[in-house]
Amino acid sequence: MSENRRVVVTGLGAITPVGNDATSTWESLKNGKNGIGNITLFDTEKFKAKLAAEVRGFDPKEYLEVNDVLRTDRYAQFAVAAAQQAVDESGVEGTVEPERFAVFFGTGIGGIGTFEKEHTKLMERGPRRVSPLFVPMMIANMAAGMIAIRHDCRGTAMPAVTACASGSNAIGEAMRMIRHGYADAVITGGAEASINASAVAGFANMLALSTSEDPDAASLPFDKRRGGFVIGEGAVALVLEEYEHAKARGAKIYGEVCGYGSTCDAYHITAPHPEARGGARAMTDAMAEAGYHEDDVVYVNAHGTGTPMNDVVETLAIKKALGEAAANAYVSSTKSMTGHMLGAAGALEALACLQALREGIIPPTINLSEQDEECDLNCVPNTAVKADITLALSNSLGFGGHNACLAFRKV
Repeated sequence: MSENRRVVVTGLGAITPVGNDATSTWESLKNGKNGIGNITLFDTEKFKAKLAAEVRGFDPKEYLEVNDVLRTDRYAQFAVAAAQQAVDESGVEGTVEPERFAVFFGTGIGGIGTFEKEHTKLMERGPRRVSPLFVPMMIANMAAGMIAIRHDCRGTAMPAVTACASGSNAIGEAMRMIRHGYADAVITGGAEASINASAVAGFANMLALSTSEDPDAASLPFDKRRGGFVIGEGAVALVLEEYEHAKARGAKIYGEVCGYGSTCDAYHITAPHPEARGGARAMTDAMAEAGYHEDDVVYVNAHGTGTPMNDVVETLAIKKALGEAAANAYVSSTKSMTGHMLGAAGALEALACLQALREGIIPPTINLSEQDEECDLNCVPNTAVKADITLALSNSLGFGGHNACLAFRKV
């Protein structure tokens, strides 16, 4: 196996609350478009949390045959669509041996919508009414499997299932597969579709969700008024490719995945470690691999969920990792616009990092009007700023103590 090969991104696809392709999603992010609104996917009359960032205007029949739509959970539909966009844009299909073409696709929970629907049938109508497709529609590896089948990826095809770090872990592990010679190209990213009664009730009852009914005062990362995250959904896919292979075929290159840190707090099932020990180390590991130096102009796409504890601890992690340079870094949370897309969040935020590097534009943290003194970094309030950044970092922190940080540079 060859070691330490460079890894670049040659394709992007997106189905998100702010756009149903990568271009429109990025335009929305840099223009501060809010994708949060009233939940329409189920009746919220008895629920305290009434807002979400739903995907709108998505027709799975544009990507799947009618019979396949009926056999596929919403999260996998998003994943297949985003992956198709990314593969089409990259032009990688047919240039890599199938045995060297892999999939590593994240999700926090997989087909929870199918689980809820079929369990309701079981309780109300008996076991004979449960769909024979219940299990394949529900399981968390099915998006990866469907993508592999569609694009003849005969290498590894796996999910990353690390709660809110799933998308970032998938991308990081995909990078390592190419870097260390196990694949030449990987379709990676994350997908989630858990805006349903079960998931929202569960998150609300653990006091994790915002109960605001104002879309512009609900997802409030780094703001004193923050009271929880807003649940989102969607999928983002990236095609990762070995640099020399991509260059030889003249592929468009968005940027290089040049660092990855993956740690665990080993502390608590939901709360981050109060000293940010795992989050800070994930960042320093990614920065070291990316060759960070003090002259770098850094953008951090923060995990930035808008929960009281997360934003303070993540601020501490950034300060520990960057030291005095933290004061000069640009930090923003695109979750202020997309809500928290859970297993897809890290992939969406990787897209934001890559485009920020390419265009020299930092997407804002919208609706940030009362910044918390404990979150005292440059959080790019309300309006995008221009900056010639040289290193972009994307943080993802998940229940179970999972921390992931991805580092990107221009090529």
